[in-house]
Amino acid sequence: MAEFKVVVSDETGHTRQFEVDEQDANRFLGRNLGNEVDGNAVGLDGATLELTGGSDDAGRPMREDVSGSDLKELLLEGGVGYEPTRDGERKRITVRGRQVSDETAQVNAAVVGETPIAVLLGEEEPEDADDDGDSDVDADEATDTDAGSEEDNDDDIADAE
Repeated sequence: MAEFKVVVSDETGHTRQFEVDEQDANRFLGRNLGNEVDGNAVGLDGATLELTGGSDDAGRPMREDVSGSDLKELLLEGGVGYEPTRDGERKRITVRGRQVSDETAQVNAAVVGETPIAVLLGEEEPEDADDDGDSDVDADEATDTDAGSEEDNDDDIADAE
């Protein structure tokens, strides 16, 4: 049976790591990088996850430009799996294809949408739209108040002259 870790990130930059096996892991098998998976597989009810990357047991990265799930040796000039130290430097690197398989040890995924992971897990309350509207009104009122005080200051300066 397939068993691996799923690292989920959201737009705020927070990440969570989940262990998946058996039935939940089967939801990921055969999927390619860029595909979407139901978040219920990792306990994020109502969320959709986009597969963004991963690696195998040896730490070889999955590359989106390599088809299948097999190992492939590529002459890389940069990108996923290799960062050159000089201009024009290239190196032959072994990478894994874009398809999730039994050899995959870790899958990276991102939550589709703006909902933070903590809200999806029920650790935090979602922000209400009404609260955001009230803060905007307060900011407008503060601006109006400041404008009025500047006019008063201008009058005081004119009277002093």
